[in-house]
Amino acid sequence: MPAAPASSSFPLAKALLERRFTLENLAATDALGARFAHAIDDVRKLPGFTGLHVQLLGDLGAGKTALVRATLAGLGHSGRVRSPTYTLVEPYALARDGGELELYHFDLYRFADPAEWADAGFREYFDAGAICLVEWPQKAGNLLGTPDLVFGLDTVDGERRLLDARAYSESGKACLERC
Repeated sequence: MPAAPASSSFPLAKALLERRFTLENLAATDALGARFAHAIDDVRKLPGFTGLHVQLLGDLGAGKTALVRATLAGLGHSGRVRSPTYTLVEPYALARDGGELELYHFDLYRFADPAEWADAGFREYFDAGAICLVEWPQKAGNLLGTPDLVFGLDTVDGERRLLDARAYSESGKACLERC
């Protein structure tokens, strides 16, 4: 597996687990999103779970938002999933046994300076035991800290994508093992 992308926003720590997925088409992306959703449900029941910070890397059109949509569908969300390019964050409250699961979908593409991350006040979302899926995390510089998971998506040809996944925490590793 190739080295971690140079555009990532976290210090290059050693990954606890790495996996590569070949996504032949949108149906394969949807299937991976469903598996990831089930992994999230499993992992959040483990002792010591404090939330999940997932960074999604890839060029425009690489499939980042498609993967988020598939994950939300796998978690039971049946409404519209908008890209938060202009709103910066879209919140979702998903009904679960024992209470709601809070998921926040961030898109930092429009940030011109990492200070915008700090000024936006988004840190509280990451400290609340929520699932935070962040597109374009490199726009926040090092302010996001080390994620639990990084999904790097690359377009190979047409609809085909390669997804390199790296886990940097025990929660991230447990999720990736279940995908």
